[in-house]
Amino acid sequence: MQNWLNRSAVIAGEANDDSVEILPLFDDARGCQKFAQRVMRFRAGASAVRVAEGSDEILYVLAGSGSAAIDGDDIPLRPGLGVFVRGDTAWSAEADGALELLSVLVHDPDPAPAAYAFVDLAGEERRDATAARQFTLGVRAETRCPSVTQFIGFVPRGRAPDHFHRYDEVLYVLEGEGTLHIGGEEAPLGPGVCVHLPATLVHCLENTGEAELRLLGVFRPSGSPAEAYYPDGTPAVYAED
Repeated sequence: MQNWLNRSAVIAGEANDDSVEILPLFDDARGCQKFAQRVMRFRAGASAVRVAEGSDEILYVLAGSGSAAIDGDDIPLRPGLGVFVRGDTAWSAEADGALELLSVLVHDPDPAPAAYAFVDLAGEERRDATAARQFTLGVRAETRCPSVTQFIGFVPRGRAPDHFHRYDEVLYVLEGEGTLHIGGEEAPLGPGVCVHLPATLVHCLENTGEAELRLLGVFRPSGSPAEAYYPDGTPAVYAED
């Protein structure tokens, strides 16, 4: 289970300049070759200019407020906003106070037609997935981010059948409590816990709390979070079927 689960609260941060602290979550060292997932904690004021050489960057505002300067434009940052920054595009943050972003670097990305895009996930309509679960979509192919789909998943109390996806995925628990089930093993889920699910890995996320379990996900190749398969390979059924 350790290869697929991590917790940001127990990882030492590494400050690469005076304005931001980087807390690594998943990367090549932990068997995640398509992504590098990390938390970025900006201090108040203007940050240094950042460029993700050769990798697209998918951002999500976890807490705080401010703005991002990308390709000559200023983008207001607030909790729930998802942002795509094309590889080799310079950007910087201006934090009103403490500003926390979840960053996912996408290695060897597909060519993108625009330098950046953003989506307010809080304002997006909920869509149905398996076992009464729902999701809202963030940056994705339809918003000029061709390599990945960003989403928030809403998991009601209970456990869905074991299943797998055909995409590689990294998750970050935003709210709620639950349990990750993989191969007969279990691990607790709570805010700040992150999960890497390689394609075709059979798993289940169970909500064991009283409130809704909320997960932020990024997966590749881009598509629908509702696409899932039972262990025998048959497509999982969801509400729209």
